[in-house]
Amino acid sequence: MSTPMPDQERPSTLQGDYNPAEYSAEYKLLYLQGLVADKAYDAITEFLEKQSEYEIASLLESFPPQNRLLIWAQVPEHLKGEVLAELDFDTRQPLMENISSKEISLFTQDLDAQDISEILDTVTESVRTSVMATLDEDIRIQVNKLDTYEDWEVGSYMDPDLIQVREDVSLFEVQNWLRENDELLDDESQELLVVDQSQQLLGLLSLVDLIKHDQNTLVSELIDPAITINDRLDIQDAAAIFRSEDIRFAPVINSHGELVGQLNGEDIMEIIQDDVDSTMKNLAGVSQDEELFAPILTSAKSRSIWLGINLGTALLAAAVIGQFEAVLAEVVALAILMPVVASMGGIAGSQTLTVVIRGMAMGQIGGSNRLWLLNKELWVGAINGIIWAIIMAFIAQLWFHDAKISAVIGFAIAINMTVANVSGISIPLLLKRMNIDPALSASVILTTVTDIIGFMSFLGLASVLIL
Repeated sequence: MSTPMPDQERPSTLQGDYNPAEYSAEYKLLYLQGLVADKAYDAITEFLEKQSEYEIASLLESFPPQNRLLIWAQVPEHLKGEVLAELDFDTRQPLMENISSKEISLFTQDLDAQDISEILDTVTESVRTSVMATLDEDIRIQVNKLDTYEDWEVGSYMDPDLIQVREDVSLFEVQNWLRENDELLDDESQELLVVDQSQQLLGLLSLVDLIKHDQNTLVSELIDPAITINDRLDIQDAAAIFRSEDIRFAPVINSHGELVGQLNGEDIMEIIQDDVDSTMKNLAGVSQDEELFAPILTSAKSRSIWLGINLGTALLAAAVIGQFEAVLAEVVALAILMPVVASMGGIAGSQTLTVVIRGMAMGQIGGSNRLWLLNKELWVGAINGIIWAIIMAFIAQLWFHDAKISAVIGFAIAINMTVANVSGISIPLLLKRMNIDPALSASVILTTVTDIIGFMSFLGLASVLIL
């Protein structure tokens, strides 16, 4: 049995009869760090033998690049192909630099077309050609099919290996066929795809119907309708369909209605997770390709672009402040209170921006509801603005004992928070219309707007009421 471990304590052993489910990801990471530090190669191999390919990939990505090669060398040979397919491109590429085409062929011999295609995306054309020549003909055809699609298309994510039956056969024939090919079905299979003689998809046959109906019944009598996905559809749109229809998988058809593959729920979950990661990075002004343990110069370069843009917007806000130099020189209290206005507007706008970008990613914003949301955020901003304006004005009065300063800070906060909420929804909608990723640019623009509006309203009102 596992026991609780303080955060600062590094586990020296995995206690008792090892059960991977009993240990957290952090516990395993700390344990593996200890083995790497001690260069306990046999123990590393023994530990990795007990992990799934997903866990090994996650552990590899949790180490700096210089340690990954050491760990990779200890990964059991029978797991290396599956682990490579699970790794991010930037993590996989260095590991494969010194792997021969013969070794890659051995790693991929038991993998499906999706995993092989993922791995071969990392190698040179000559290595790819050598590996492809060793593949089973059916797998080679499937890999070539996947490679005809763009990275953003459903076809590049689908599983081309299908379990399909003809409409004109009996349930008895289907059951016999499945018994003879028992490797076709896995624990998650619930339906079979039904096609006609020209490979046109007709619908689905439930495994429950396959069992409970008379065995002489034809498949054509039990076909259920299927929600299909076009192979050229944007994968993000396909993910939205999965969410809205609450489906586990969907047949993929081409423009002629022919069945070409199947899109699985686990692939969609991976897409959604990647989209979440990408959105989080974009909101922070970090390159989508930057990984946690990327080299120092790579990380510095990827972040410097947005830092430079942010500096430009900050100088713009500073220029606005410079126009009110006289009033700032006259009333020192304004310089003390000025950051409060910008900060309140910034957080109000960020709250709206986060909710709106999530809604856009989920496909929940469009058409007439945009105007409704704009009106809603206007009132939310106004209500919160008035509430916090009164609170801040009261604090300013206790602090500086000046009614004019209290009035200026109160009105400025109310104005800026209202504008910030409206900007938080209007900016991403405008960027989307311009075919610009809102997650990438909206936060920088929003910060600029709230800073400028905040400073102008605060110092403008001070110029009128105090000077």
